[in-house]
Amino acid sequence: MPLDPAFIGRSYPPSQPYDVSREKIREFADAIGATSPAYRDAEAAKALGHRDVIAPPTFAIVVSMKTNETVMFDPELKLDYSRVVHGDQNFTHHRPITAGDQLVCVAHIDAITSRMGNDMVTVRTEISTIEGELVTTAKSMLVVRGEDA
Repeated sequence: MPLDPAFIGRSYPPSQPYDVSREKIREFADAIGATSPAYRDAEAAKALGHRDVIAPPTFAIVVSMKTNETVMFDPELKLDYSRVVHGDQNFTHHRPITAGDQLVCVAHIDAITSRMGNDMVTVRTEISTIEGELVTTAKSMLVVRGEDA
């Protein structure tokens, strides 16, 4: 069953705050093989003008994933997750994610389109500090394969 385009423009409630720690940043940097000292050493990060260790750019997926699940498992949307393929992901960073940040996410459905029996859902997640400073905008496009795909 095709997804209802009436969901375009829907926003979801803010997530619980995510506490960004040096350890989580280091673990993520290790996992992806990122070698910048700014990801592990506070003094190296400060020498580059940051207040503390910064996260690799793709760390934003860690912060935004739970919020995106809110969209994917919204019972009203009726998205069959067993048929989902991740089609695209990008991040617009307004500043680096930094150790000590407390971040909240708000997800928005920006588009629902159908092509060749498949639905595409574009989800924009705004990642901000608990004080309201916009840090990163994450956009993902999910492909929901049709019954014949």
